[in-house]
Amino acid sequence: MGTLQLVATPIGNLDDVTPRALRALGSADLLLAEDTRRTRVLLDRHGVKAKPVSLHAHNEAARVERAVAVLEQGGVVALVSDAGTPVISDPGERLVAAAIAGRHRVTIVPGPSAVSSALAVSGLPPIPFTFAGFLPRAAGARDALLEDLGRRRDTLVLFESPHRLVATLQRLAALLGDRRACVARELTKMHEEVVHGSLFELAEHYRDGVRGEVTLVVEGAPPAAQPASVEELDAEILAGLSAGESSRELSQRLARESGLARRVVYARILALRDRGDEGGS
Repeated sequence: MGTLQLVATPIGNLDDVTPRALRALGSADLLLAEDTRRTRVLLDRHGVKAKPVSLHAHNEAARVERAVAVLEQGGVVALVSDAGTPVISDPGERLVAAAIAGRHRVTIVPGPSAVSSALAVSGLPPIPFTFAGFLPRAAGARDALLEDLGRRRDTLVLFESPHRLVATLQRLAALLGDRRACVARELTKMHEEVVHGSLFELAEHYRDGVRGEVTLVVEGAPPAAQPASVEELDAEILAGLSAGESSRELSQRLARESGLARRVVYARILALRDRGDEGGS
């Protein structure tokens, strides 16, 4: 039986690596790294003589075969990602599954995590929380996920690329309301920045752009509102339509205010709108 070690590495400051992690990296029979150049910098900084082999999203299948061969010989395989804890929004899931299927030992060498670090400095309730990683790129899939997550009372933690941060903050505010949030940028690095505010305030703060690694923490949903009666909902819909709100905007707002699913509200909007069109023809 071999051993697969998942080794956490610094999320920024190279001095945050643990002695145990350095021993694991230096003694492994096979060291797999998401980006060998970044891992090489860490190894050189601490005088660890090991030769990392790449394992990333495009070659994971082939690397799994090589790793399993080492494990079957009773060897030790170590896996690191670019930063933080491996597998969490990083490659390695298939490797862990293959090791477990082969009845090999899987261990963790814990260490830095952008998720727990951002959550701790956010000032928002840390328990319970939901980590969603990177949002889908497609607008429809992204909005559907955010609407689902937005109904939960859990604090929400996301990773986001700097060039999409402002758009994501604006979209979150539109879908979830102007909740409290925190942008944790470049954690543990020289230009570390932690900014608190509402989603709209943060979108305005970063309107001129931002650089670096970003972790976003968003307040969970407030206690569920009492569902509106059909009569109350219809009155709100008709008032919104008369005021010129689009069906999409109206459904988002009323779903948020009533606690009803957006698709339910949207269907009612269409029904009333169609009824009004028929009455006016």
